[in-house]
Amino acid sequence: MSTTKWVIDPTHSEIGFKVKHMMFTNVSGKFSKFDATIEAEDSNLENAKIEFTGAIDSITTGNADRDAHLLSADFFDAAQFPEIKFSATSVTKINEGEYVLVGDLTLHGITKSVELAAEYGGLMKDPWGNTKMALALEGKINRKDWGLNWNSALETGGVLVSEEVRLNIELQFLQQ
Repeated sequence: MSTTKWVIDPTHSEIGFKVKHMMFTNVSGKFSKFDATIEAEDSNLENAKIEFTGAIDSITTGNADRDAHLLSADFFDAAQFPEIKFSATSVTKINEGEYVLVGDLTLHGITKSVELAAEYGGLMKDPWGNTKMALALEGKINRKDWGLNWNSALETGGVLVSEEVRLNIELQFLQQ
């Protein structure tokens, strides 16, 4: 089998996350500048090489003050740690179209293994004859595992920002 390279289609992809605020509502955000590639045997994702990088300074939550706080040393410290990186270490097929993706996530200068559920959406030709691949990823991480420790205690108990971060990632790749 031949190796096929896939590159991200950023206009049809989203790298999103959600965090509980005040322990009862979700705040969503996303990265607007990112790159990703997949090298696989045709469309077989098992044993694929999957790489991702994202620009920390491209985080947006829809609130400029919150975004500035996230970029500060209280959270991501974008000046010192400008990128988030992911490199797959294994891709395991569970069922048709369902995979478990395990890889090294580097954030805030710390690298840790994460596991993501992956849904393979299949292949399709766009109106211009390009072959596209769809992949949706979901997972949870604890932000404190990467040194993102800032928080504020609430008067009623609990904390302002949850430790758990839910990842919701929708990707479309273009075959090279």
